[in-house]
Amino acid sequence: MHTLGQQQRYRRGTIMEQLKVGVIGAGFHAQSHFGMIAAEPAMRLVGVAEIDSERLARAEVDHHPEVACADYREMLDRTSPDVVYVVTLPGHLLPIVVDCIQRGIHTSVEKSPGMNSAETEQMLDAAQSSSAKVMVSVDRRYFPRTLAIKQLVLDRGGAVHAAATYNKPPVPQYGTWPIPAGVICDAIHHVDLLRWLAGDELGQAAAVAEVYAERWRSGPGTDYHNAMVKFTNGRTGVLMSHYGIGFRIQRAEVHAEDFSAYLELTKGGATPGLELFADGASYEEALDLDAVGGPDFNETRHLVDCIENDRQPWSHLEDAVQTMKLCEAIWAGHKGPLQ
Repeated sequence: MHTLGQQQRYRRGTIMEQLKVGVIGAGFHAQSHFGMIAAEPAMRLVGVAEIDSERLARAEVDHHPEVACADYREMLDRTSPDVVYVVTLPGHLLPIVVDCIQRGIHTSVEKSPGMNSAETEQMLDAAQSSSAKVMVSVDRRYFPRTLAIKQLVLDRGGAVHAAATYNKPPVPQYGTWPIPAGVICDAIHHVDLLRWLAGDELGQAAAVAEVYAERWRSGPGTDYHNAMVKFTNGRTGVLMSHYGIGFRIQRAEVHAEDFSAYLELTKGGATPGLELFADGASYEEALDLDAVGGPDFNETRHLVDCIENDRQPWSHLEDAVQTMKLCEAIWAGHKGPLQ
């Protein structure tokens, strides 16, 4: 079992001893985590576990872990990591995440954090009895420009309205792979982003009061969602998430008094961009990224900060339960208060 003292060995500007990091799952989503770990001076990749032999071999060649094996328990036993990234399909997360938490290992959980909010709550139960820091990888919260825009919104009294679009072509794997519906396992990124943009503090997401949602479909893998969300702080949000349309589109917007921001977040299509307006004209000032952690800030940098300073990550499990319940309400076409 790791102790907090053993795990808090990194200090800003001086690496006394790097945090040892393990990664469980080496598929597509793990690649961004490998990149962030490699770029983080406070971390050292010591182990990778992956049941697919081709993926494991590729991870060994590309990322050079000290230990690579099929059984994640063997990897944990042999490397004793301080931090572990669990990057499996949602249906496989629960027992692995709970094991890591119970071992006292700081844990990053791939989204969605389980198949449903009940599984997320089981992870939370384990975390409440552990010294481990646990965060869910809803990375839009941690984009530097998202944070800088949110600060501009807060400077003008907070969001009056936020909206997000998360669209994709048909996804036939839903219903066949161990993953929940698209709005839960995939569009959760922008459901969570709505809560984040509506929050009253830079590191805080808004709690949900009411949801009015519609869902329909034209065939397998083609769920269409429209939802209006009322938050307990009086802010409102709108989500449009459609599976079965022409392209993968991800966009968001947030508005405050005399201020508007439009974010293009699509990868592989339109160039990621940003439009800002204030007081009836284009807002030409550069975003102050240094004020929110710098241009290279990301979820891994945040996790190191939390370990170093004994703070709860922004996307902790209790908060993730709220996002999961909102996703489930949107999928169910819920209309009314959300408990």
